Amino acid sequence: MPLLRLDEVELHFGTHVILDRVSLNLDSGQRVGLLGRNGAGKTTLFKILAGELNPDAGERWLKPGARLARLEQELPDGEDVTVYDVVAGGLEAAGRLLARYHQIIASGSEADMDELANIQQALEAEDGWQLQQRVETVISQLGLPTDTSMAALSGGWRRRVSLARALVTQPDILLLDEPTNHLDIPTIEWLEGHLKSFRGALVVISHDRRFLQNCVTSMAELERGHMSLWQGDYRGFLQFREQELASEARANALFDKKLAEEEVWIRQGIKARRTRNEGRVRALEALREERSQRRERQGTANFSVEDARASGKLVTELKDVSFSWASRPIVDRFSTIIQRGDRVGIVGRNGIGKTTLVKLLLGELQPESGEVQVGTRLEVAYSDQLRGQLDPEANLIDNICGGQEFIEINGRRRHAISYLGDFLFTPERVRTPVKALSGGERNRAILARLFTRPANLLVLDEPTNDLDIETLELLEEILADFKGTLLLVSHDRDFMDSVVTSLLVMGEDGSIEEQAGGYSDWESRGGRLVAEAADGSPTTTSKKIAMVDDAVTEAKAKPRRKLSYKEQRELDGLPAHIEGLEEQQALLELEIASPDFYQQPADLIRKQLDNLEELNSDLESAIERWSALEQ
Repeated sequence: MPLLRLDEVELHFGTHVILDRVSLNLDSGQRVGLLGRNGAGKTTLFKILAGELNPDAGERWLKPGARLARLEQELPDGEDVTVYDVVAGGLEAAGRLLARYHQIIASGSEADMDELANIQQALEAEDGWQLQQRVETVISQLGLPTDTSMAALSGGWRRRVSLARALVTQPDILLLDEPTNHLDIPTIEWLEGHLKSFRGALVVISHDRRFLQNCVTSMAELERGHMSLWQGDYRGFLQFREQELASEARANALFDKKLAEEEVWIRQGIKARRTRNEGRVRALEALREERSQRRERQGTANFSVEDARASGKLVTELKDVSFSWASRPIVDRFSTIIQRGDRVGIVGRNGIGKTTLVKLLLGELQPESGEVQVGTRLEVAYSDQLRGQLDPEANLIDNICGGQEFIEINGRRRHAISYLGDFLFTPERVRTPVKALSGGERNRAILARLFTRPANLLVLDEPTNDLDIETLELLEEILADFKGTLLLVSHDRDFMDSVVTSLLVMGEDGSIEEQAGGYSDWESRGGRLVAEAADGSPTTTSKKIAMVDDAVTEAKAKPRRKLSYKEQRELDGLPAHIEGLEEQQALLELEIASPDFYQQPADLIRKQLDNLEELNSDLESAIERWSALEQ
């Protein structure tokens, strides 16, 4: 029996079809990734699944007693309530008792002892102490500051709090709308591990492709009111969707050809109106009706960066720069040179000081010690600075084009509606106040404003939040063609792999590592970010590379120990063992890469993927053992 079922659900907003006879069954252990363009109706579908919105037609059925939790796309308000109160609030009545109990204990006031006794009695009746343990466990796992006010938290920390509120209920059905927005990489990795062990039904909306690949076992796409389902992982779904779109295009082409032939025939006049041809006329009318009901696939965004004149060869140089905040080192004696054409990604956990580092690099912030030299002829486009400049009460033409009907882009005048159309805004939508736009539409508006100005230095601070995957991939292509310099702050690992050529990895102690390649390159060399400890004390960024280097240096300094007979035998056999593992790995990767692989049953697909993961682990262990014995 499913936990939740939708049968032939329909929803219309005026003449706009949001859902057209959509059906979905959710079972325990099912993990579904929901895709769709911005504005396709994904969040609306979530509201129907959660019972917050009634469809125009169709049925929603929820298994009696099943618990459902939903993480909303929008961040929770920065209210004057503590983190503990918000997380415990997910448990409804028992949560309110726990929140009040926590407040009294924290205050230490003797005046509330009678109330405390009553609360303790009520909690014992509702098994509240077990619930308290659950609240404290989730808070600890996410490293949340228990008694801090929500008003004092950044967006990333508020996202963690709302995630904890959803998880603390231990729901049977979990709906997550863009859960990775504002989260740092360590928290995303923790969430991936948690969701893999989740036993209930999961539906997740996300633009983070690696997150989808790691977490879901089936995919659903909402397009033009219809929903298609695919059993398998995200990469397999991409192949399936490409085949489906090609089939649809061929079918539409044949249909349009037949319709055109019939239209030519009907225009021949009296011959088409003879009695014996009335059936053909009726068939033509049916073809016309069918063609009018076809909903065209939404177009692809089409925009580009206007290149400014080339900057000087030197973009920025830092020499022994140090900067601290509230006695905590942000940057400690860091030196670097960024030159024209460099593509630098900046990574680190939330609150580590990535934005501070960007301002130091741009010369907007003076260091406590050291020297910053900014290059010449720089024309900077900084996405983060534009977020606060969008007037929520004004429409897009006023915000982006200054209220003018025409705007100059790449040296030529363009109509504002045409320019905004490149960012998938319809003529009706450009007149809509910014406050009424979805999160993805607002992010596209920021890009539209950013690209109205020529630039040779792009600074993008979390540009991928709320973008649909098609727009995200187009942005990757544009940045790949950009001739200037790029500074990117992002937690999207695949996006960084596509656009950056080096990393600045920020550590807890103010240290900054420079690494060549993208995030996966650094990760494959042993790099890993570690979140704060549960008690709020900082842990250092994992420096496995440095640890290996230190171990090698130490081994060189010490006299080499002679291997035992058993160790020498092991060393002699390891090359052949490693070669055998590499051959198995190559064969398995070849099998997985075949077009037919993802047409198999889901359990066989998962088994082979698990085999590859185990094989990779064995190979890595064998290489490490061989390296240790060699040293």
